[in-house]
Amino acid sequence: MFNLTCPGKQCVKNDVLSGLTVALALVPEAVAFAFVAGVEPLVGLYGAFMMGLITALIGGRPGMISGATGAMAVVMVALVATHGVQYLFAAVVLTGVIQILAGVFHLGKFIRLVPHPVMLGFVNGLAIVIFLAQMKQFQFTAADGSLQWLPSDQMALMLGLIALTMAIIHFLPKLTSAIPASLAAIVTVTLIVIGLDLDTRSVVDVLRDMTGDANATIAGGLPSFSIPAVPLTWETLEIILPYSIILAGVGLIESLLTLTLIDEITETRGRGNKECVGQGVANSVNGFFGGMGGCAMIGQSMININSGGRGRLSGLSAALFLLLFILVASSLIEMIPVAALVGVMFIVVLGTFEWASLRLFGKVPKADLFVAILVTAVTVASDLAVAVVVGVIVSALVFAWEHAKQMQATSDLLENGSKVYHLKGPLFFGSVSHFQAIFDPKNDPQDVIIDFAGARVVDHSGIEAIDSLAERYQRAGKQVHLRHLSEECRELLTQAGDLVEVNMMEDPKYHVADDRLA
Repeated sequence: MFNLTCPGKQCVKNDVLSGLTVALALVPEAVAFAFVAGVEPLVGLYGAFMMGLITALIGGRPGMISGATGAMAVVMVALVATHGVQYLFAAVVLTGVIQILAGVFHLGKFIRLVPHPVMLGFVNGLAIVIFLAQMKQFQFTAADGSLQWLPSDQMALMLGLIALTMAIIHFLPKLTSAIPASLAAIVTVTLIVIGLDLDTRSVVDVLRDMTGDANATIAGGLPSFSIPAVPLTWETLEIILPYSIILAGVGLIESLLTLTLIDEITETRGRGNKECVGQGVANSVNGFFGGMGGCAMIGQSMININSGGRGRLSGLSAALFLLLFILVASSLIEMIPVAALVGVMFIVVLGTFEWASLRLFGKVPKADLFVAILVTAVTVASDLAVAVVVGVIVSALVFAWEHAKQMQATSDLLENGSKVYHLKGPLFFGSVSHFQAIFDPKNDPQDVIIDFAGARVVDHSGIEAIDSLAERYQRAGKQVHLRHLSEECRELLTQAGDLVEVNMMEDPKYHVADDRLA
């Protein structure tokens, strides 16, 4: 299913080195998202490790990286603040169960219904969010607790190191593909900073700024199994269920959209339902092993793809390297300059943003352009899940409006004085008003024929409109005949059922969206 364009050994090397690059970038993000959620750094690191490990093994999209994410952390913070971290672990377990059920019932396929303008807005909005998230690395907390920009000398040094990182990532692939450019850039910049003893912020500095602990470290042991210490009561379920539903929805939307994006980039196809199950199992395990849970990470997934990672080994390597950092290599990772990681993320931003979308002005329908801009704005202002839901709803309304205008009719008079209406277009909730306005029972002749051969009744609103129209003609004392309605339409009609002329050879066969036939 997944076409890899490299020999076996080359793929292994690419996946392992790409996994190492991803793991290096995961550390500060996992720590940052842990603090967003209001939990300890190790909870975020354990969450990233277990999400990455399990989804790499059983997920539906090789090459996609999962871990602790900001979108889910924002949902968690209220629960942690109100009830404590143990309730978070219980909520994460339930989140996983809901996601597994979504996969079992094949709900992952519905991500294919997301329109292209929504995807475009999602991608661009995400690129902007990733960019803005890096701005806090150019700031520090002053003695009075306020955020201030770095002094000019430190700012200049950091910008220089970022530029060097980006230059290495851009130009190195033109010289060699032996190692991922992002990994080479991180190692090179780190060695320069250490060798020249440059005064710039490192990963450990960020961690200590976040915690306020001068001895803070990412070092830790193996995650251990424990059942969340919450009472197994109905009250507990009432507390965690709303959070779990939101977490499950946010996680699946972000994961499946990331899956779709990687599908397009790699020209392969992932399995959405399998990914739902993989995300669910990973989150449930997280809850029992002290992790904060998570979902697919667009930024890390893009780093992985850009670094040559394509197979499951890339995600597995990233998770295992992250665990290795926690157990034995924390001191080395803590020395990495933040500037190197910011440079990597800036390259991700440049690669993620759909620059071609800037040329769409005046070349695509205004409605599609509006949806793309709206989704981008909501993504930046709120979160990805809300943006996608808003985008889909607006797209659906635009679709309904455009199709409503397709309901048209022509009419002619027969020699016997009867009037025939020839309908064309879909009859559904959006076109009902236009459908009703076509007819004039008061001024029509005594005998009227309505021909549905060129029309299609889509939903129950269309059925009700036909019944209502028949009643109007009957009240006017007119004879009305309905032709070429499907068998299901005839079954659903109550007032006008007897007026339908049945022609088994010519009547169409299609299904109407109605619960009575479900």
